Amino acid sequence: MDEVLVTDGRALKHVQVREYVRSLVTGCAPGSPAPSERELVHRFGVARMTVRQAMDALVVEGLLERIPGRGTFVARPRRTASKITGYTEEMNRRGLLAESQTLLARREQAGPGVARALSLSEGDAVIHWRRLRRADAKPMCLEDAYLNEVLLPGFLQSGMPTSLYDALESRGLRPTWAEDSITADKATPEEATLLEVEPGASVLRHSRRAIAGEKVVEVSRTVYRADRFTLWVQLGQEG
Repeated sequence: MDEVLVTDGRALKHVQVREYVRSLVTGCAPGSPAPSERELVHRFGVARMTVRQAMDALVVEGLLERIPGRGTFVARPRRTASKITGYTEEMNRRGLLAESQTLLARREQAGPGVARALSLSEGDAVIHWRRLRRADAKPMCLEDAYLNEVLLPGFLQSGMPTSLYDALESRGLRPTWAEDSITADKATPEEATLLEVEPGASVLRHSRRAIAGEKVVEVSRTVYRADRFTLWVQLGQEG
């Protein structure tokens, strides 16, 4: 197995590392150790961030799991669909320490796009919460969340929570359904400064409309650093 490599030289480095690790661990018993990041850095001659991106993809996919203080191992098979997760939960699942810095938290009048997404009328009151979100102390994304103020009385006055979804759950409004869209784009000068990348660097724009029961509780627009974030989508078929 030592000589199994991706032969397509055109593949991105993190894809080569990912598929190499996949070839090594596929079929191994749950709990078997995965190659260490140091070993992969040495073998492929790439940056540790490249190796981490490859391993992140396999963790999110469910092929590997990280156990704090021990390392990365082959995961037990996952047969159930993932629940809707917020940023903090998602970073924890990837083995990264999540941090957030509030840049703006205020009451605003809903513009046409936000009003339509939240099923409100233009000009209705909404809460706008903007955060710079880090993972392992490095910028990961810039998030603008818009919330229906009528559903969240006193939200701004009670202090901003660590986790939005935990705060919504405490009010019986944790999202049970979400509509997401992802597009590739380039960072604006302001986004580049906050995310600590070059202006025009590649980013992923993630839009979400989150629903609890019949109520739209959150609309968010998030800009991720494409060099740090790998999106994984689970698909399946019933029956």
